[in-house]
Amino acid sequence: MEESYNKGFPVSWDQMHRDSKALAWRLAEKGPWSRIISITRGGMVPACIVARELDLRVVDTICIKTYDHQDRAEPEILKGVSEDGEDVLIIDDLVDTGATARVVRAMLPKAHYAAVYAKPEGRPLVDTFVTEVSQDTWIFLPWDTELQFVQPIANAGKSG
Repeated sequence: MEESYNKGFPVSWDQMHRDSKALAWRLAEKGPWSRIISITRGGMVPACIVARELDLRVVDTICIKTYDHQDRAEPEILKGVSEDGEDVLIIDDLVDTGATARVVRAMLPKAHYAAVYAKPEGRPLVDTFVTEVSQDTWIFLPWDTELQFVQPIANAGKSG
């Protein structure tokens, strides 16, 4: 974890499913949507769940690279779309600093941007989200983790 992240927030597959379904509940009232555009790779799992819950069959992707494991980089568009986003729902797992969201907003200015998790720096860039976490929290998503023993909080930082 980068030094600027003081807290960890592990998300299980079950929790991701519940939170993505909660996002779908919020979005159902705001539609109708013609399709979903998922931001890869993190937005793909929540987008599948939202697509199922909202009965949307057209799902596309925008591919932007902003992280290399945990190190931030300038956003690199690997695959974009060519439209303004009218009636389009953008789904991502997390809006952190807003770097990806800014690029996507410029690409699809009329789209509705939704994320499962939001941090304070990125929160103003999303229209809908489920859970806000502090900026100094690293979210451990289920596709990036494996089960293993961790020290209790009281023992963290103690040697031996």
